[in-house]
Amino acid sequence: MGKVTCFLPCRKGSQRVPRKNIKPFADVEYGLIEIKLRQLVAAEHIDEVVLSTNDQEILDFADSVESTKVRLHRRAEELSSSSTSTDALVAHAHELVPEGSILWTHVTSPFVTAAHYDEIISIYRAQGAAGYDSLMTTTEIHGFLWRNEKPMNYDRSVEKWPRTQTLEPVHEVNSAVFLAPSEVYRNLDDRIGERPYLYALDKLVSHDIDWPEDFVLGEAMLERGIVKL
Repeated sequence: MGKVTCFLPCRKGSQRVPRKNIKPFADVEYGLIEIKLRQLVAAEHIDEVVLSTNDQEILDFADSVESTKVRLHRRAEELSSSSTSTDALVAHAHELVPEGSILWTHVTSPFVTAAHYDEIISIYRAQGAAGYDSLMTTTEIHGFLWRNEKPMNYDRSVEKWPRTQTLEPVHEVNSAVFLAPSEVYRNLDDRIGERPYLYALDKLVSHDIDWPEDFVLGEAMLERGIVKL
């Protein structure tokens, strides 16, 4: 499937955690952006990293990263607001990466390491040969899930309270990785195809930093050695 380019969107102005993407995280001076660039540069199967941001502080730090893999793009402000749609960013990603495969990830997944990215890309290539046209990471939910006042993943006429380990898991998209050929972006205006392979990540690995408590919990997990960078 040829070249794999990472698209790393990183918007300025987090409303929930000020300076979330670059404030110190545990003992890492430049925080999440430093962690993620380090991981992506170290991933053997990632050929290029395109960092798209409107944050001058992040651009200044990224410019100091000594790697020919990293390409910086100053994103237009009209594509950098909290109301910017994912659809608009899909078109933006394809404009920046018109060929090869696009691996879309976020700095807010600090525990998805270089080794994880390499494994995910290998699986993406193998599953592509098996008929899947893309990949996205998920978190498996093993629990009693209801929708419209009815169970989603079990049949109460068969067993009212089955053991949770026997329930069919439901996949929650955790947004750690979306991986697809650029043709999917061009033809479907999407970051996944019509038959994506669902790759389940461990809950700790997929920990997403969105709220202040996520930031604190992530630091605590790292400091206690529960997760690694």
